[in-house]
This record gives sequence, C-alpha cells and structure tokens, in this order.
Amino acid sequence: MIIDFTKLTSAQRYFAMVQSIVPRPIAWVLTPNGNPEGDEAHNYNLAPYSFFTGICSSPPLIMLSAGKKPSGNDEGQIKDTAKNILKYKNFVLHIASTNQLNDVNASAQTLDYGQSEIDNQALLLAEFPGFNLPRLQSCKIAMACTLYSAHEIGDAPQTIVYGEIKQLYIDDTVANSEEYLNNPGNSRLIIDPEALDPLARLGGNAYSQIGAKLEVKRPT
Repeated sequence: MIIDFTKLTSAQRYFAMVQSIVPRPIAWVLTPNGNPEGDEAHNYNLAPYSFFTGICSSPPLIMLSAGKKPSGNDEGQIKDTAKNILKYKNFVLHIASTNQLNDVNASAQTLDYGQSEIDNQALLLAEFPGFNLPRLQSCKIAMACTLYSAHEIGDAPQTIVYGEIKQLYIDDTVANSEEYLNNPGNSRLIIDPEALDPLARLGGNAYSQIGAKLEVKRPT
C-alpha cells in the first residue's frame, strides 16, 4: 500500500504519522500559569507531548511541538504549555514511567487556561534546587529547561519549542549516581532503562513500555 500524503487531509496525515512513528517518547511538561517569581497568584499547568525529541548536545536542546486547543472556551488558541513557555521562558520536562499512565492520560484533557492539572489530579511537587519551578515528585527523570527559541510551522499551525536543558534530575534508583558523582571525569553516567520503565506513545489510545532490552556492539 502506498499512501499519497498530498491527497489526505491534515487529520488523515496526522493519524497515519502517529501510527507509523512509533514508539514515541513522551515529554510531560510542567509550566507556570502566572509569574513564578512575582506576587501574582499562580499554579502550574501539566501536559504530555509525544512530538518530542532531543536534537543537540552542545547546547543541550530538546524540541517539542504543540498544536492548538481542540475544544473548550479557548478552542483554536495556542495550547497552554506553549503559551506559558513563550511568556515565562522556563519549564520542567519529565519522563514518565508506565505506572503513571493514568495520570499522564488524565493530564491530556483540555482545560480552560489557568486551571491546574496538578491540583485537579492531586499530584505532589518537589523542589528543583537552583531553578524557579518545581518538578513532579513521582517522576524519576526531570529536566529544568529554558526557552532557546520558538516558531510556528505548517498550516495548522504548530508551535515548535526548542528548550535548553539547564539541570537534569535523576532518581538514584535508576542510575549509577554514587559512582558517577564521586568520579565524574572518569565515570560514564548509566541510566537503567528497565528500572526507569519509561512510558511511550503509539497511535490512537495506545501506549507501550520498552519490553525486552536488546544490546549489540556498535561497529567501529
């Protein structure tokens, strides 16, 4: 079967892509609904994005793509995550584990701006030392990021956000933390993917986990 994308609608192309580009890592992104360093009252937005990847190590950059709100009072407007990143510049990106599937899925619900998924789902936060935003207490990996650049692309359009990783939190249970911290010049950081058990996205309502780990030496 050959599918001619030029003859499909945007929605048809989307569903073909998300079922073909699999599995996709999920960026579970926390942003402030208000100035975290000001006097105004604020809470936090939380949403998952699977059009997401790492793109560069110097500087250390990630990319995520956010569309428009599909429903609600703000239908057709920029999603809250992108809106907050563009305004306040900082965000925290989490890698969720499979035991957080229901929370990740629930946080994808479209809410009016200013409503907090974290409050609605009673999720716990923890301090991210040296950063002005907290992280989710339950996530084993979190990245403190600042806005590097952003632009809109496509006919929809999508907001493409490039974030620079300033700090990386790793739970000691999923990495060789003690060895790495005691000898950072000669020790390589190793994160155990089976201990992390990352949640991945498939098409439709489907998610996946890593399953069996395969190892093969890279050719020289």
